[in-house]
Amino acid sequence: MRIAISGSKGQLGLALQEVLRRAGGIGDALLLIDLPEHDITDLAAITATVEEFGPEVIVHGAALTDVDLCEREPDLAYRVNVLGTRNLAVAAQQSGAAMVYVSTDYVFPGREAPYWEYDRPEPLSVYARTKWYGEQIVRDLLSRHYVARTAWMYGQGPRNFVRTVLRLADERGAMSMVTDEVGSPTYALHLARALDRLVRVPAYGIYHLSNAGVCSRYEWACEVLRLAGREGIEVTPTTNYQRLARVPARVELRNAAGEAIGITMPPWQEALAEYLKRTGDHE
Repeated sequence: MRIAISGSKGQLGLALQEVLRRAGGIGDALLLIDLPEHDITDLAAITATVEEFGPEVIVHGAALTDVDLCEREPDLAYRVNVLGTRNLAVAAQQSGAAMVYVSTDYVFPGREAPYWEYDRPEPLSVYARTKWYGEQIVRDLLSRHYVARTAWMYGQGPRNFVRTVLRLADERGAMSMVTDEVGSPTYALHLARALDRLVRVPAYGIYHLSNAGVCSRYEWACEVLRLAGREGIEVTPTTNYQRLARVPARVELRNAAGEAIGITMPPWQEALAEYLKRTGDHE
């Protein structure tokens, strides 16, 4: 299977490369799309690149995910998250490829639990709105599409929540974390495995793919420290952390569509333990 991956240098992109190459039969049939070599906001360039490669599937993981930056620079967020998605959807049209659009739990306002795949989105921020617009573009332009919403992703790379917690533990010996943001920490490698299974089944539509269960950021940080053997680090619970963007208070994604075709994901605690073991950041 020939697969194009946008955002190939990001946490999900790196995990997808590992999973797809291990799956067998892929060989060199991956088109890796990321800056500076490829700019998804350039319609002519990206369609030409994709058409030349001829993918069967495009996994679109590239996005401007800094939520506060999106508030400060909405035009940039729109250009990357909306027009960039439109451009790749057009490229999929022209090359005859199916498309996986990686979206976010932030499309929901966080007033209900759990959210099913076809519950009505109500984005609260520029970032969330641009991702929701991306979902609509993919659905409007392509009949063969998967919308895969995920949450609180972390994985390979120098920066993520888990590494931040461990860095604060080493540098400060203490930290504070909010209790009023609740979601599902999701290991990029587990999401990549789920997407690998998904693209091999022509069951198109919306999927909620996050590690099972929910926690606050305070609970997540405490579990990181426990599994890393640093339980002596003090974590102070707090609320109402001031930030530029509005974020949902509590989002739990119900994975009904994935379960119906045999795709499930482990609890977030198991995923975190696997990640820490693989990276060596454990006792």
